[in-house]
Amino acid sequence: MFRAACLCLLAGIWCAAQAPAPRQAVQPQADAYRIGELVQAGALPRAELARLQTVEADRQDEAVLRRSLYGTVGLEGLTEEQGREMVAAAQRRLERRQQRLEEAKKLVEEGALPRMSLTPLLEEYDQARRVLDQALTRARLLEELAEMARAEVAVLSPAESTLPEPRPAVERFDGQAAFRIGLLRVIAADFEAEFGRALPISANGATALHRALGLDHRGRVDVALDPDQPEGVWLRNYLQKLRIPYYAFRRALRGRSTGPHIHIGPPSEPLRAGGG
Repeated sequence: MFRAACLCLLAGIWCAAQAPAPRQAVQPQADAYRIGELVQAGALPRAELARLQTVEADRQDEAVLRRSLYGTVGLEGLTEEQGREMVAAAQRRLERRQQRLEEAKKLVEEGALPRMSLTPLLEEYDQARRVLDQALTRARLLEELAEMARAEVAVLSPAESTLPEPRPAVERFDGQAAFRIGLLRVIAADFEAEFGRALPISANGATALHRALGLDHRGRVDVALDPDQPEGVWLRNYLQKLRIPYYAFRRALRGRSTGPHIHIGPPSEPLRAGGG
């Protein structure tokens, strides 16, 4: 009888922990303080404070994901640090759901909860896992774009480009014509007509990554193409015919592998105060 009563109590506490946050959780810090006092006084179980803390942690992580993963901010508006925060938030949400699922499984094994109660928790866990996969993919793209931006930083350092190599890491074409962003629409249309897919633009003008590295990328465009593959060769020939300056990057100059790309326009300059 005593064991059954304990199981019922555990099940009740667990169910309370899964319940939606009450309306007053709009002020979670105040509620946590008030509930903390009630817990200390013995008027509420400690599980209620833990539940509220979990709800607040989930709310904060969800806010991070709304800004960096779900929101309208594109990759160009994010930094590497924000990418790492996004992955960490998704990882924490997954871990919390895994913990809830494991606790529920124990209660099911002990007969305190029906097995069907695991279904919504499994669905929540799967959803959180998919979100983490999306965050990791987005973060990897950010890292690749950051390496592209760092390669442009290295272009400004002559010492980097004098290292002997069988093939230069960067090839430069000093065209005499000015590159206007409006011309990008023409280039993109001709590329799509030639290859049947959209021009893979990775950075169009100023981006958060370039600003974080102190670079003014306005009026420049990065295209994620290998300069030595057919699509990259086509773009380089196209730009040369128009006498548009470009840089063809085969890899990051600091020895870290990254996706090659073609930088259209003059080199990115150091960002001045108030620029970009």
